[in-house]
Amino acid sequence: MTTDWLKLDSKHCWHPFTQHGLDSEPLPVVGAQGAWLELADGRRLLDGISSWWACLHGHGHPRLVQAISKQAEKLDHVLFAGCAHEPAARLSAELVELAAPLTSQASPSGSQEPLARAFWSDDGSTAVEVALKAAYQSHLRNGESSRTTFIALEGAYHGDTVGAMSASEPAPFFEELSPFLFHVVRVKPNPEELAEAFQELEGRVAAFICEPLVQGAAGMKMYGSSFLKEAQGLCQKNGAFLIADEVLTGFGRTGTTFACEQAGISPDFLCLSKGLTGGTMPLAATLCTESIFQSFVSNERARAFFHGHTYTANPIGCAVALESLRILREENTPQKLNHIGERIETGLADLRENPLVKDLRRRGGIVALELQSENSGYMAELGNRLRAACQELDSVLLRPLGNVLYAMPPSCTTDDECALIVKAIKQIVVPMA
Repeated sequence: MTTDWLKLDSKHCWHPFTQHGLDSEPLPVVGAQGAWLELADGRRLLDGISSWWACLHGHGHPRLVQAISKQAEKLDHVLFAGCAHEPAARLSAELVELAAPLTSQASPSGSQEPLARAFWSDDGSTAVEVALKAAYQSHLRNGESSRTTFIALEGAYHGDTVGAMSASEPAPFFEELSPFLFHVVRVKPNPEELAEAFQELEGRVAAFICEPLVQGAAGMKMYGSSFLKEAQGLCQKNGAFLIADEVLTGFGRTGTTFACEQAGISPDFLCLSKGLTGGTMPLAATLCTESIFQSFVSNERARAFFHGHTYTANPIGCAVALESLRILREENTPQKLNHIGERIETGLADLRENPLVKDLRRRGGIVALELQSENSGYMAELGNRLRAACQELDSVLLRPLGNVLYAMPPSCTTDDECALIVKAIKQIVVPMA
């Protein structure tokens, strides 16, 4: 086994969400295929969390690899300011078409404006950043300078850029950065509480932002679709935008292409990333309505939307995303993920009787097992024990969120592989009871 490069990693790399003074050495991953990761020592681990929720169809999918290679030979990159290319144009149109049922479902009468434009960026955090900036500035362009406040859900996590951090729950990730974050009002997923917030902030709300149905980093917290329907009504009544952060929930993870489908809503902004490219390339999109786009169209250059990234709409990323969407449609990925979630939930059902288990919940292909703990959340003391136990697994890669163990494998995961995930979770939980 040759792992000299691990010494270089130890000396020069700084890993995300890692306490280098406590955490063990990272797994030396040298390859991946399907639902499996290959380690330098020859071991194989089932990717039970889709490599941070991004790997949609499985690692090394031949059609995605081919799409990357084919596009790289033709056009690897070009700036998107003042230039256009076919992959971005076609992908923008595909996403608008994919989101069209949201509008027809939410507003059969046609009163709800459909999503029509895609602004491209690099990851989920920047997709949210685009939505926050565009929401505020769109109001400003329309003469509403008082709309400077955002409402978000308690426990929210939207990313690590300044705006996304501001919209996220400060604890435990961002409290030290509070002097640099703007004020956001937080509510529970409760329509009465949201209505009260709108009333107190009359005429001052730019947008309400949420992770539809599942709050990922909060511990895979799940809430009912009826709240989202009422939230959209409150946004419309109060002249505020609705921003749906579907970075995690998009592309079938909750059992439908978008989580918004289950609530019968059509947001003003839809933030997408992770599964967009099947987990192969960094790419993100922020979809918005035509009227929002038009609020920035002017004969005054200073009224443009001044936001962009060097790799905005990278052609390779767009090409592989187009192929990923084809696979999603042809294989009915949402249905496959829902089946996987059902298999894992069924396999874990007997743990509901375990005294250590507080809750077992599922939404589509996402299964979460919340354990009893004196304190909950990402920094729960039990989380250290769970993390250590996960690292000792010899068959499955799991990464707990505090006192919550969860599974969210790719859509290629077989029934036998689901059984391996169930076995691994039980292997951790049962001895702790």
